[in-house]
Amino acid sequence: MVYWLLVLIITFILDIITSLGYRNRNKDLEIIILRQQVRILQRKVKTPPRISDPERMILAILVDKLSQSTKDSRQRLHQVMLIFKPDTVLRWHRALVRRKWTFSRKAKPGRPTISPELQTLILRLAKENPRWGYDKIQGELLKHGHRLSATSVRNILKRHRITPAVERSSGSWRSFFGHYREQMMVCDFFTVETIWL
Repeated sequence: MVYWLLVLIITFILDIITSLGYRNRNKDLEIIILRQQVRILQRKVKTPPRISDPERMILAILVDKLSQSTKDSRQRLHQVMLIFKPDTVLRWHRALVRRKWTFSRKAKPGRPTISPELQTLILRLAKENPRWGYDKIQGELLKHGHRLSATSVRNILKRHRITPAVERSSGSWRSFFGHYREQMMVCDFFTVETIWL
C-alpha cells in the first residue's frame, strides 16, 4: 500500500513538473486530473476493461500518432499508457493495418459445386444414351445452358460407378442396325449397270 502511494505521489509530481513547460495551463491541468482519475481506476480495477473495436481503433491510432511525434516513443508510451500495455495497443494497430490491407475473397476458391439436379440429369442422360461419351453429354448440357466441363461429367459418372461410353454400349450389330435403321433403308444397295445398254 505504501509503495503504491509513493508511486502515485512521484508520478503526480512528475506530471506537474512536465506540465510547467507548456503554455496552455488549463489544458495541462485537465490532463493531470484525467491521469489521476485513470490511476485511481487502475488501482481499483485489477483487470483491464473490455473495450469495443471502435474504441480499440481510436486508441491504436492515437498511440501511433504519439509514437510518430516523439523521439523516445517507447519510453513515452509507457508513461502515457496507464490502463493498457503499450505492446497490446501496438498489436491492435498492427491488426488494424493488416485488416485494411487484407482483401477478403468473396467466392470460395476452386470449381463451383454441381447441383444435385444437374447430377441426376447427367446420370439420366448417360443411362438413356449408353453410346454417348463425356463430350457428347457435356455438349447436350451446354445446349440447355449448363456450363460444365467434360472432366466434371466424367467425375460424376465415375462417382456413381457408371463406366465410359465404350464399355456401356453393347457394340453388337443388332444395336448398330437398330440405331441406324432409318438411314439404311434409304440407302440403295442395288445397282443397275447402264454402261452396256
